[in-house]
Amino acid sequence: MVNNAPVILSILDRFSPDFVQRSATRARICPDPCLPARLPTTGFLQREAEQNAPKAVLRQLRRSPTPPSPTTEYHDATEDTPPHVGRRGSVSSASEQSSPKQSLFTFSRSQPSGGWKEPQPFEVFRAIEHKDIMFLMEVRDRAFPLLLRKTGNATPLLHAMRIGQSHRDVAVLLLGAFSRWINHLEDSEIGLPRTRVILKALRTNLKLGIDYGLYKSQSDLVASFMQTLVMSEGEKWIRAQVSSASLALRSGNTGKPVSTAEAAVRKFATKELSKADAIAALEDYVANATTDLLLLGAWAIALESIEGEPIPVYYFARDDRVFKAFMDRVNTHQATIRRVLSRRLKWQFRVLQSVLEGRNTNYRRKVEILTEELDDGNGV
Repeated sequence: MVNNAPVILSILDRFSPDFVQRSATRARICPDPCLPARLPTTGFLQREAEQNAPKAVLRQLRRSPTPPSPTTEYHDATEDTPPHVGRRGSVSSASEQSSPKQSLFTFSRSQPSGGWKEPQPFEVFRAIEHKDIMFLMEVRDRAFPLLLRKTGNATPLLHAMRIGQSHRDVAVLLLGAFSRWINHLEDSEIGLPRTRVILKALRTNLKLGIDYGLYKSQSDLVASFMQTLVMSEGEKWIRAQVSSASLALRSGNTGKPVSTAEAAVRKFATKELSKADAIAALEDYVANATTDLLLLGAWAIALESIEGEPIPVYYFARDDRVFKAFMDRVNTHQATIRRVLSRRLKWQFRVLQSVLEGRNTNYRRKVEILTEELDDGNGV
């Protein structure tokens, strides 16, 4: 397309100059500049979303404490049917099936393969002195109790720490093996007398590492010590605190259930740990234990109205085991829960589920959100 406007204007200018002058004259628009408001940064929007989204969900739960249940008949029919997906690592049908998998504790009981012979204690001490990491890892997998056994007046960990700073990395490696054993301990073995003996020895070694300040290099050392302490001797304490958490949940927001549970955990940790900086390193464990007390307390109240299985106390503060067991039981008895539980308890169930599910938010932030809703919120 060709723009012929200049040609046409030149012809008109030749025959009628006044017409061209009138048509070409236009009113001038005065400039009026304006600056748009600056948009917030992406980081600011992300922080606002992370802070406000959980609160919005909880506000919605408070407005509608009884959600619609279009599949009530289906849940009634399947109420007594166990869920298909069980908790990983629990005493379930999966663990009862024949499998070549063995727990870390039973390695020392199994028949050695490839001509491996269980070493003598002096060989473990020699491996520590020579920093023979491969040998120590083999002992960890095949004869774990040897890493805890006291020979003379020293355990392998104490021997490594006595050598000095040059063998600090070996001591940290042994502590990592202790934490690994705790995390991989099978549920079916926790109640065995021989496991109790190992837990007691573990507790002594872990406390020794804390006293020597090794928790500064091994981040999960303090949490492993608390886990071992609770698993070996803390059942009575857990049951007492679950009862306190249940009473606080019954009272609603006036009972301050989150603050009550957190204060109990901190008091227990302060009693067992004398170092202030060690307690500061325990924040993740305190938050994990606080949420577990709330879940155990809420389920204990529910068991007064429904027939269900209690949550084992040895799941306590072992990552999200209590939450998974809680959700398994809630899903199994969903129809009965809707019928018989109080309006407040059903709302508390939904708040706990909404806040605690997922791994994108750490436990400390989850406790803060629960405090805002269950302690400081309007409640139901």
